[in-house]
Amino acid sequence: MFSDYIVYVDESGDHDLVTISPNYPVFVLAFCIFEKEAYVTRTVPNFQRLKFRWFGHDTVVFHEREIRKQMAPFKFLQNQEKRARFIGEMNELMQEAEFTVIAAVINKERLKERYKDPGNPYEIGLQFCMERLYRFLSEKGQTDRMTHCILERRGKKEDASIELEFRRICDRGNFGRVHMDCLDIQFQEKSANSCGLQISDLIARPIGLAEIRPNQRNRALEIIEQKFRRGANGRANGYGLKIFP
Repeated sequence: MFSDYIVYVDESGDHDLVTISPNYPVFVLAFCIFEKEAYVTRTVPNFQRLKFRWFGHDTVVFHEREIRKQMAPFKFLQNQEKRARFIGEMNELMQEAEFTVIAAVINKERLKERYKDPGNPYEIGLQFCMERLYRFLSEKGQTDRMTHCILERRGKKEDASIELEFRRICDRGNFGRVHMDCLDIQFQEKSANSCGLQISDLIARPIGLAEIRPNQRNRALEIIEQKFRRGANGRANGYGLKIFP
């Protein structure tokens, strides 16, 4: 039996510890958890309507990097008035979309400084997010059902490595030594035009920027902060957001 939830996963930055970019020295892994009924009845249709309004069709794939750099098919964003309207509508859509965020931010410079054998930032972030996802599902009474985590396909070798680590974490390779047999992993091509994957792509970088430049205005993060999983104390830190180290 399948759970009431679906999880879309994306990342920002790379997990290279040899050459660390001074402009973006973090790796971010973001889990977007959608309740399936709300996803198919409200989130996806609203996302499609936004595409039809601006492009006349729904085959365009939203990627944060292409939007930020105003690359095709987003070159029209070079017009300040159109950019303001488009970003405003996209922010409104994200505000209204019903999903919960669990994210891990790995500061690669601090990781290297603190640990002799620091490990792979992707694997570290994956474990943090999966542990919190399992607790979320437990709170919702869903651990007796299968929940799928959908990741964008990267390449045969990298996907195999991620899947191996995912299944290791599920098989008690986590902090609580819990058998997470309610989780499964699926890879999807970018061309599939998944609404959930595009939303997870849009939120990952703003979360990383908040760690790098905490005093800078971050409109996207103001919206994302409302989506973080929170504890009974109302805090996101440690529940929906893990910053490490």
